[in-house]
Amino acid sequence: MPEAVPGPVLRHALARPFIPPTPRRAVESYWRAHPLRADRLARGLAALSGTPDGWTWRLDGAAGTARSLSFRTPPAPFREARFSRGPGHCCICGQPVFRLGWHVDLWREGRTNHNAGWHAACVAAWRFWCEPSDHVQVLKRVQHRRCAVSGGRLLRTAEVDHRVPLFSVWRERRHEPWPALLAFWGAPNLQVVNRTAHVVKCALEAGARAGGRSGAYSAPP
Repeated sequence: MPEAVPGPVLRHALARPFIPPTPRRAVESYWRAHPLRADRLARGLAALSGTPDGWTWRLDGAAGTARSLSFRTPPAPFREARFSRGPGHCCICGQPVFRLGWHVDLWREGRTNHNAGWHAACVAAWRFWCEPSDHVQVLKRVQHRRCAVSGGRLLRTAEVDHRVPLFSVWRERRHEPWPALLAFWGAPNLQVVNRTAHVVKCALEAGARAGGRSGAYSAPP
């Protein structure tokens, strides 16, 4: 290998059927294989950065603002030009980025990687937050393959659901600190439920949303 690679990443790479050809790809492969670790790390790094002064969660979508079009996309203040920390800092969590997109300066170089604008872990976490259904098998294992609503065995048609609906987060919790908001897209707010239970839950949520009573629903029996 042309440069030092973190130990867990190297062990993961050497265990692959096809070993990643470069250290950078080995790092990316490691975090893709461990989305829950990436989720925890990204939220932890965001907590270190804190909410930027003057930032509020808004939906805009205008050109150049980098704000979300929908409340289904996690808020990301450091993607906005006003709060960006520039090259060498992650646009998702705001913390410094080091060699190979790593979050710690293992090489003791004392400088950030100005060619990178994100951590490899934060990229994996962002994908996990935006497309949790792509990680249904991982979440099933965490739940021991039991439906989070009925307690029965998860079927092949089981689906990923947010315990607290994202529309409720937008309506009632948008003023919470930004690092705390990220948990509503992360593993703490995700569950896998069988499709029948999911349909009933979504119907109750839709009724509550239409009546302006977000969160005023109960889990189906």
